[in-house]
Amino acid sequence: MVNVTKLAAPLDVGGVSIRNRVFLAPMSGITDQPFRQRAHAHGAGLVVSEMVASGELAKGRAGFDLRIRHSGLPVHMVQLAGREAIHMAEGARIAAGEGADIIDINMGCPAKKVTGGYAGSALMLDLDHALSLIEAVVGAVKVPVTVKMRLGWDEGALNAPTLARRAEQAGVSMVTVHGRTRCQFYQGKADWRAIARVKEAVSIPVVANGDVCSPAEAAAILDQSGADAVMVGRAHYGAPWIAGGIAAAAAGEMAVGVPQDPTALADYVVAHYEDMLALYGVESGLRQARKHLGWYLDRHAVADDSRKAILTAFEPVRVVALLRDVFSRDPQPLNLRSAA
Repeated sequence: MVNVTKLAAPLDVGGVSIRNRVFLAPMSGITDQPFRQRAHAHGAGLVVSEMVASGELAKGRAGFDLRIRHSGLPVHMVQLAGREAIHMAEGARIAAGEGADIIDINMGCPAKKVTGGYAGSALMLDLDHALSLIEAVVGAVKVPVTVKMRLGWDEGALNAPTLARRAEQAGVSMVTVHGRTRCQFYQGKADWRAIARVKEAVSIPVVANGDVCSPAEAAAILDQSGADAVMVGRAHYGAPWIAGGIAAAAAGEMAVGVPQDPTALADYVVAHYEDMLALYGVESGLRQARKHLGWYLDRHAVADDSRKAILTAFEPVRVVALLRDVFSRDPQPLNLRSAA
């Protein structure tokens, strides 16, 4: 078994120093500025923006600037998605101009609305085209460029090692591999051993991703993949502290800032909610916040009627009052550990 203390060590990514090796994955509609700030405060080594469509960013579509806005953290990493080299290059220039320290290229998203536009993991169907996008981004910016991918499109095309090797040759500084194919979406178990073939193919850092929820699973994925770091995604639903907790455990320390009782959790959730309203405005913020509130409430096993009342309320003052009330009277224990 690999020594999990490795995760507490810094990692160099193209000259940018990352404080530890447990990262928050980019998640569309989730890892916005308030979420990233919380994950970083809890100790995550690197936090990545939600996926940004390069074409919309390049065209100046309203709202997309929020996704690349600098969050005031030591390392600002922006993930871009797209299929046109000209848009990817321009999006990268815009993001770097806004202070991005690292640009990540999305070649792993399995969502139909993304792959249907020949972006995300669909790029693994045509490695020559994928490389043209990588070369365009690397040539457009002076900051390090990374790539996030899957094992391949399906079991018949497990070409992640080839893509990673060619990406390194094109100047990419790190690759992240989710241990499933696109056709698996999130079904079954991530194949951590398959990530080892990517690690063997390159000399740049490899980050292993998929089904990591705890220090034990982080140790197992390192052992089976030989990766240099781990990235945690869905385990953060309603628990922005998961990556930081794994990093703390690797260092033999206590997790930072995890709410330990219902009152503390109420304060935490209310602060997150209010930060989202401040960023998006009340109308949009209410919509954006509901999924987060739902995940927090699910972890606290809140009764269905109370949950419904909170998630259907439209007045922020009412939402805050309901949150504080339900956490103060609900006797169910907190569930502070994530499930995959």
